[in-house]
Amino acid sequence: MKRYIFYIILSLSIFSLLSHDACQSPFGEDLGEVTEKDDIVEGTGTIMYIGVEGGFYGIVANNDKHYDPINLPSAFEKDSLKVMFKAKIRRDLVSFHMWGRIVELIYIHKI
Repeated sequence: MKRYIFYIILSLSIFSLLSHDACQSPFGEDLGEVTEKDDIVEGTGTIMYIGVEGGFYGIVANNDKHYDPINLPSAFEKDSLKVMFKAKIRRDLVSFHMWGRIVELIYIHKI
């Protein structure tokens, strides 16, 4: 019984450490040329087609963070398209996609 409890506590501890937001690059914000400040994210990334929940397009930033834009223009709905973008993080919205942070694009350009 003690062994069972030990493994449960160990598993929960590991899960807690791995799911914490601090598990980011030790190299700082420069990695991937993407910055987040005051709920504004700006940088470069790749448009990706995500084939879940009916399919949608998201942005995978160069620092591997995922962004789910609510106003992506149809001209940018191309898988593997490299873009430069600036967006506002929308903490007041939820999505059934459950993939990345919901953002409202301020601008987006092909690179």
